[in-house]
Amino acid sequence: MKRHALGYLAFAVIVAILPFVGVYPIFVMKVLCYALFACAFNLLLGFTGLLSFGHAAFLGTAAYVTGHAIKIWGLPTELGLLAGVGAAALLGLVMGAVAIRRSGIYFAMITLALSQMVFFFFLQARFTGGEDGLQGVPRGTLLGIIDLSRDLNLYYVVLGIFALGFFIIWRTVNSPFGQVLKALRENEPRTVSLGYDVERFKLLAFVLSAALAGLAGSAKTLVFVSATLSDATWQMSGLVILMTLIGGLGTLTGPVLGAFVVVLLENKVGDMGVALARMTGVEWFAGLGESVTIVIGLIFIICVMAFRRGIVGEIGALIDRRRQATARPV
Repeated sequence: MKRHALGYLAFAVIVAILPFVGVYPIFVMKVLCYALFACAFNLLLGFTGLLSFGHAAFLGTAAYVTGHAIKIWGLPTELGLLAGVGAAALLGLVMGAVAIRRSGIYFAMITLALSQMVFFFFLQARFTGGEDGLQGVPRGTLLGIIDLSRDLNLYYVVLGIFALGFFIIWRTVNSPFGQVLKALRENEPRTVSLGYDVERFKLLAFVLSAALAGLAGSAKTLVFVSATLSDATWQMSGLVILMTLIGGLGTLTGPVLGAFVVVLLENKVGDMGVALARMTGVEWFAGLGESVTIVIGLIFIICVMAFRRGIVGEIGALIDRRRQATARPV
């Protein structure tokens, strides 16, 4: 446990100094937002065993509500963030109450159908701006002191948001509540026989996952000063599944690595894509164009065929095998 805490602290320190070594802050903030989104999804699939195809609804809902609250209602930035998270949690409560009545593929299809309903609502609603999206969202200030219009200030706020979300997930997984969720994933009938109200635990996990996904969406709105339909599409729900599987399903750090890999491959648009590729040391990514989806698909196939546990999962399994071999008496 102490070794893990030191690892997380080292990761935080490394990320904190990245802007001072030439890494583009917007790129890292985008990775952190998607990493939190993937970690929130992993809490539901990796630790509870519930496959949702509609998690983009929570990301998009929080993005729109936060943007509208700050731009139109004139709320302070911190209240706009809370409004977005609250809206995502409320939507999660409604969707979860319907979806948890079924399991397996039926649960996944219900979440997909409900997510598509939310998408078409955003497409037709006036306050979202339709296909143009909600543009020009002011970043404002944090607590009336920190000017978030400066990228560096916002960078550390987004890092703090990610750290808070990650800590909530870590604490949840390592709590008695988290142990029940793992039991649900492994053997639901046995968990029922032990006297647990599995539907209540599923709903709590669903709402918590939705709220954390909403936190990622709210932060993303501040980073890009906009909220668009792409945040609520079914493709986004598929992308977060991809991030989680590439990094490692059921691991705490796997979705973070998966988000980094996917976002790195997707940054290929215009001069910004070239700049990001150079700053991250992989210039050839900038010339892939739309073919980047083929590369992502190939990586996904390789991970499924050769790394069934994901990158982090396979590394962890390798370390465990070596420890067992070392501890084995000669």
